[in-house]
Amino acid sequence: MRKIFMALWALGVISCGEKKYHDQKLAPIAEVSDSLVQAAMKYQLNLDQSFMDAAETPLLEKDRVDFDGLDYFPINPALIVKAQLNRTPQTLPFMMPTTTERMTEERVYGQLTFSLDGQEYQLPVYQSSELMKTDEYSDYLFLPFTDLTNGEETYIGGRYLDLRIPQGDEITLDFNRAYNPYCAYNKKYSCPIVPPANHLPLRITAGVKAFKAMP
Repeated sequence: MRKIFMALWALGVISCGEKKYHDQKLAPIAEVSDSLVQAAMKYQLNLDQSFMDAAETPLLEKDRVDFDGLDYFPINPALIVKAQLNRTPQTLPFMMPTTTERMTEERVYGQLTFSLDGQEYQLPVYQSSELMKTDEYSDYLFLPFTDLTNGEETYIGGRYLDLRIPQGDEITLDFNRAYNPYCAYNKKYSCPIVPPANHLPLRITAGVKAFKAMP
């Protein structure tokens, strides 16, 4: 889980982190470079290290005893895709529900259009009203999603991707970086609920799998 969410929503109930579209159809990157694959591997290693850090981990103490890393799908280069971003500057902020009574104010920053297995998909991507006022995360975008692996191989509530606002109109979506909300590990966290518009009707076999807590 990202430090962003720890810093942002650690008020009252602890919360966990947090997003577009165009005419051009973009398929998976034809030749995914070794650097992108290596970056995905490094991301997962860093995520594991943060879960081992007592100051950062969301894990309960009983789950940290024998923890040696999260369970991931094998790195899947086919799930590193280019998405076209169509900004929607006129959208108004709304209150996104979370797993607790807390709400988080977001706006649809734009729409992301991309292709997987020859099929085109669109997902809204979100910008936090609170984060956009900060220097460090003013360009942060939040892409939550559900897919057909949820409740089986992956967390039933869906997963998240962290993105940054690009200079142009393209964003690389690396689903190998998909991670679980903190509430998948610890119920004290308050996590944004994935909107229905962010469902992908296919199996995303990349990123973090479901977590099996110790009895």
